[in-house]
Amino acid sequence: MNQRYISMEQAREQAFESIWAEDINAVFADVAKYYDRANVFATLGLLNHLRDRFLATIGVRPGQRTLDVCAGTNVIGIGLLQREPTLDVYAVDRSAAMQEVGRESARRQGFEIKSTICDVHTLPYPDNHFDVVTLQWATRHLRVMDVFSEIHRVLKPGGRFYHCDMLRPANKLVEAAYYLYLKACVGLISTAFKSGTAALKCRVYFVDAIRLFYSTSELSDVMAGVGFDEIKGISVLGGTVGFHSARKPPAVN
Repeated sequence: MNQRYISMEQAREQAFESIWAEDINAVFADVAKYYDRANVFATLGLLNHLRDRFLATIGVRPGQRTLDVCAGTNVIGIGLLQREPTLDVYAVDRSAAMQEVGRESARRQGFEIKSTICDVHTLPYPDNHFDVVTLQWATRHLRVMDVFSEIHRVLKPGGRFYHCDMLRPANKLVEAAYYLYLKACVGLISTAFKSGTAALKCRVYFVDAIRLFYSTSELSDVMAGVGFDEIKGISVLGGTVGFHSARKPPAVN
């Protein structure tokens, strides 16, 4: 792994360790009931378009076993089951409140998603277990190399990893404008949705998490560093959002 990215990860962990350990779970418990609506607001109505565009990048075949990491309210698992109902879909998340919302949403639509509440830095599955793994809108709250390494471990050789998140724009002018927008947006959402104490406490964090995060090309490098190949990164909305796909290399005979 490139020493630059190791240093970036160390800086992120040093800056956010206490928030990740003590606050972030309370934040998602606070926002779970309005999380999807707030994200529509925050993306100026583009969330459904971004979700559909991400889903379109994900290749699945009948009967495959898939895992959604940081599944939240299960929108990706549900979207994949709507496309291919024979999938065996698993979900992991650290937030019981978010998964409670997600399980109820799946149940209402007649789908079963096997849910586990756990620390996603240590996935409770054997090696070479899943055909497809997805992760979206959460990586900036995680120790990236640790989670990507775990995803690599649980994927079958030749399996695919699909990722989507808010990223740090590579263009400095876009980056500066983006931070101004995020500061305003977080404040408006806190007021509009009457956020609780936990979410209000982390308003500055949500901007800083992007400031210390990766650009699209940098995240591709991190994926390569933990062993993925066939990596494709796509920047959208000026680099504020990125879609990635990658493969765990097939076993060598």
